[in-house]
Amino acid sequence: MLPAADQHYLYVANPGTRNYVEYGGVGLTVFDIDNGYKFVKRIPTWDVPAGKEPENVKGVVANAKTGRIYVSSLTRLVAIDVVSGKKIWDQTYEGGCDRMAISPDGRWLYVPQLEGPNWHVVDARNGKVVATIETKSGSHNTIWANDGSKVYLAGLKSTSLSIADPKTNKVVSTVGPFADVIRPFTVNGANSLVYVNVNKLLGFEIGDIRTGKKLYHVEVAGFEQGEVKRHGCPAHGIALTPDEKELWLADCHNNAIHIFDNTVMPPKQVQSLKARDCVGWLSFSMDGRFAYSSTGEIFDAATKKLVATLTDEAGHAVQSEKLLDITISNGRVVKAGNQFGLGQRASVPAK
Repeated sequence: MLPAADQHYLYVANPGTRNYVEYGGVGLTVFDIDNGYKFVKRIPTWDVPAGKEPENVKGVVANAKTGRIYVSSLTRLVAIDVVSGKKIWDQTYEGGCDRMAISPDGRWLYVPQLEGPNWHVVDARNGKVVATIETKSGSHNTIWANDGSKVYLAGLKSTSLSIADPKTNKVVSTVGPFADVIRPFTVNGANSLVYVNVNKLLGFEIGDIRTGKKLYHVEVAGFEQGEVKRHGCPAHGIALTPDEKELWLADCHNNAIHIFDNTVMPPKQVQSLKARDCVGWLSFSMDGRFAYSSTGEIFDAATKKLVATLTDEAGHAVQSEKLLDITISNGRVVKAGNQFGLGQRASVPAK
């Protein structure tokens, strides 16, 4: 008997653009990557009481070792079995939740309070808080390094990035200061460079993780920096291709994606793509073939051509800033992507 072929799916958490249900309703919408991103099913996340507005989804993470996907809202975090769709636990946290990260072994979650002073360290098996890390930075976005060695903590009230050691759950270093407070950011696979969006900049800055110093300030050329629909930030979305040869940057005012050659320093602007709405997040498929825009548009990363637009079971256009791809084989999760566009190149060994 031939082995079962891998099945590739995109899991999209809704409402993932503020609490706008017109962009995909409430729940996890699942799309078949191998079948032109056709809608497959909807998995419930949390109930919306009658007469109440739905809560924004704040983040989504998944882990292949445990086969679980986790979705956060303004107040709560839920754990769901990827394959069955069964909810495993549902917890609320003091100060609320924001965009969290999970350890590579699937054992721990770092869950930021909603723009508060702390990050909660959560046992991913049951949702219980086991430690708290105080940064007083307006906790917001979180990245767990690919190799598990570091957790990057960015707050809406700080111009510096905090770095925690997950062995001690203590902040051990910082990178910055940058030109303004840090918004979305990404990290290369070698844990040597961080690329950050900051307020008031249509562009990005780069920091040296090892020295803690800011290295470069890069501005988008040829485009107006104007008013934006969401986030109050000209460029709210930044991602590296897995091979780290390119950097893709969101531009809300111009409904555009700007592409930079990342093989040179500072990265060089080479191309821009038009999007159908304000771009508020960017990421890539694990294999690097596809670029995912929060507008629900899927681009071929090599040709830069639009190849699909997400549509739910009711025919509504889906938009979300919280999504990732998952590979399933023989009814088991074998790979899980990331909501951030992280670089995947390991450091080159010294000769």
